[in-house]
Order: sequence, then C-alpha cells, then structure tokens
Amino acid sequence: MDGQEEYSSKKHTVIISDLHLCEAEPVHPKYPLWKKYKTREFFFDDDYVDFLKHIKSVSDGPMELVLNGDIFDFDSVSTFPQSPPYRISTLERLTGLHPQEEKSLYKIRRILRDHTTWVQATRDFVLEGHSLVFIVGNHDLELHWPAVQQAILTALDLPDVFKSSVRFCEWFYISEKDTYIEHGNQQDPYCLCQDPIHPFIQRFNKLEVRVPFGNLATRYLVNGMGFFNPHLAANYIMSAFEYVRFFIKYMLRAQPQLMITWLWRSTAVLFQTAADRLRPAIKEPLTIEDRIEAVARKSNATPRMVRELKELFALPASSQPWIIAKELWLDRALIMALAFFILIQLWLVLDQVFDFSIGWLLIPFFLFLPFFVFYSRSVFPQADEFKEPRETIMRAVSMITKTNRIIYGHTHIVRHEMIGPVEHLNSGTWSPAFEDVECTRPVGQKTFIWIAPRANRPGRKARVYQFKDGQGLPVFNYGGEKIRTPKKAQPLEVE
Repeated sequence: MDGQEEYSSKKHTVIISDLHLCEAEPVHPKYPLWKKYKTREFFFDDDYVDFLKHIKSVSDGPMELVLNGDIFDFDSVSTFPQSPPYRISTLERLTGLHPQEEKSLYKIRRILRDHTTWVQATRDFVLEGHSLVFIVGNHDLELHWPAVQQAILTALDLPDVFKSSVRFCEWFYISEKDTYIEHGNQQDPYCLCQDPIHPFIQRFNKLEVRVPFGNLATRYLVNGMGFFNPHLAANYIMSAFEYVRFFIKYMLRAQPQLMITWLWRSTAVLFQTAADRLRPAIKEPLTIEDRIEAVARKSNATPRMVRELKELFALPASSQPWIIAKELWLDRALIMALAFFILIQLWLVLDQVFDFSIGWLLIPFFLFLPFFVFYSRSVFPQADEFKEPRETIMRAVSMITKTNRIIYGHTHIVRHEMIGPVEHLNSGTWSPAFEDVECTRPVGQKTFIWIAPRANRPGRKARVYQFKDGQGLPVFNYGGEKIRTPKKAQPLEVE
C-alpha cells in the first residue's frame, strides 16, 4: 500500500495522549464549581497551536504526530440534540447518550464544534506534509465507528492527496520498527476494550460499542456528581472520612440527596457491566481474517502480531462482579442493609413476646459497628495496582513486535525508565487535572514524547518533555531523575 510506505518513513515521532477534548460546560449560575474543569476557561487549544508550531520549528523534516488515546472524551459529553431523529431514553438524559453510531456522531460533532482552533491547527499540521495517527483509548472507544472517523476527516477538510496521511488504529501502532505505542488501557481490567478487533455488541436490536466498567462509572457516576474531577484519581477515590468532609464542604447544598444518587447510579453500573460482559461481540465470519489484516496494516504490524498481542490483554473486571461492587462501595451498602434487616426481624420477634422497645436495637447495632469498620478499612481500591507496567507483559510485547521501546498513556503519570531490557515511557496528559475543586493546582499537564534520530550513531532516542512557556522543557534528566525546577527553557534535544 503506497500510502502506508510513505506514512511509515517519518524519522521524527511526537506522542501526546489523554487530551480529553470535550464539549464546553456552561458555568453553573448557582454552583460555579460544578464541572469547572470542563469550562472554556481551561481549554488548551491555543497552547496546542503553539505546541505544533514549536515541534515543527525543531524538526528538520516530516514527522508523525501520534495521538495516543483519550484524545476525545465521549464519556463526559452530557448534552443531547434538541430534536433528535432517534429516541433518547430517560436514563440517557441523566447519564449521557448511549454509544450507538448516530449518537456517537452527535458527540464528536459537538466536541469538534467547541474546539475549532484545535481542528484548524491539526489540519494545518497535516497540510505541511506531516502525518497523524489516532490510537483508540478507553474514553474514545466510539472512534471505532466508521462514521465517527469520517466526521473527523470531514472536519479536517483535507484535500484527497492528504487524506492518506491520517489513520485510525484500533489499539496500537508501531513507529519506525523500533517503538510500540499503545494507550495502555488493555492492561487495565477496569478500562480495557474486551475485543478491539470486534468492539461492537447488540443491545435491543441496536449496535453499540462495548463500554468497560471504568468508563460506565464516568458516565453514570461522575457525570451526575459534578464536583469530582475524573482526570485525577485522588479527586474521587477517598476514604469514608474524606468523602464525608468533601460532601459537607462542596455538595451538601447542591446535592443533599447524594446517597440516593450514588446508590441507584452505582447499581446501574454494576448491572450493565455484568450484562455487557455476557453479550457476544458482533462478528462477520466471512471477513474475520480481512479484519485482522486491516488492523495489522494500519498499525504497521503483521496479522500474527495482532493475534499474539490480543492474547496479552488483562482479564476484564466485569468477569468478577463482586470486585466491581467493592469499587463502588456497594458491598458495604449491602452489608449494612443486611444488618438492618436482621435487626428489624429480631425486634419484630422479640416485640411479640416482651413488648420490646425498638431503641434496644442500638445495643446490637453498636456491637456490629466495629466489625463493619474493620471490614471497610480492609478493602482498598485496586485500580492503582494496574498503573504499574509489568515486566513480563513488556518483554512479551517487545518480542512479538520486535521493538525495544514501549510507550503508554492512560495513567496520566509521566514516566521514563528501563524495565528489564525494554525502554518504557508514558506520555502523561494534557487533560484539565487539578488537585482541588477550585481548579487552582494543576497536575503535570501538557507533556509529550519526542523521538528523533541520534546525532552521531544509528537509531533513535526518546525523551519526555513538558510544553511550557512556548518551549519543550525536559521532564527527566539523562539519569532518569525527574527535573523539579528547570532553570530555563531548553530546546528539544536527543543527545
């Protein structure tokens, strides 16, 4: 394929991930902190324009820009068309449109409409002879729809001769035969796409993208609790005491019935996750091999690589609903409900014999409480365990793809290290992640990876940078230690 040969010949590669482009959230008239991170105030489109100008000024030739997953945040789109040609259920009006093709098409058009500056800058980048690679992540799984991909190409409005410079990869891409690039969610049981080769399932005679538990939680829970920022785990994974303090400080007036909201939304997540796990992927038997070959071709891989890489996926958390119940705190809700049920039944029996006051139930309740607290403290969120790359997986990926460098995103944690014989980098995030609800303390934003030829020897070298004040500042020194406060802006360099 001629376009592919030209596409894979770029010596300079730039990787960014986790932009989480979404619709603009209007400022809430009564509660200005409600989804403040989604308002136009924190759009970075102008910084993205300057970033592209900067890397073009540094590169001495054509390059490829790899958008490594979660570029668009379909999960956080909560608006819907006023006069839609399709039915919108009550549940969708509360949690967002289902991932059906025509509804995903509305979402991407809404996102692109609110980010015209980003679209124009990306278009100009391609028109200057550079290449663009979209890798599907867990928050933009709806990119699997051909109509959604076409909508992006339509927005870019490229002449026919440049259309081959844009491609969409199902979950990975191999750059220059030395670098394997993947979003990283396929090793996360909570967020993996169960089958990126065949991502669609059938629900009520409608085709949908299968959405993993982590993203259902965003749609059902975070979208309905607008003071939690989904881009930083510390904003929504807390202890019981921290949740109570957070509720009193931010949510008491805005959402006094939060417990009811949490209970029904969490229950809906649990049941939908379990039900979707049982739905088979939609496949066309006569074109299965053609599909694998197409995935391989777009990813600069071979069909054998595609099949072998698919075997390395983590086991989805949806196969063990009790684990999901623990993450949602539904296990503690169930234990507390059972305790109350047993105590009420006990009182009803004793009251028939002794004219028993219900107040006496406080005694067994307080005796039960220490055991409940002990159990609650023994349960820890497991999501953080999967942010650490596993050496066995990385060795296998390296051997399968014959590459010596692996790049992930997904965790929003920038990294550069050697894991066994494999060089591992994480491109971090551009998302509006803040440590506080007021959005005054940003966390590790606008990082990217630059891969370029070495100056005096064969091969390429990679380094992580942060785009700040119009320059690329190295995040790590050559010893692998993080640079806290660079004295001055330093140009991109690979030696």
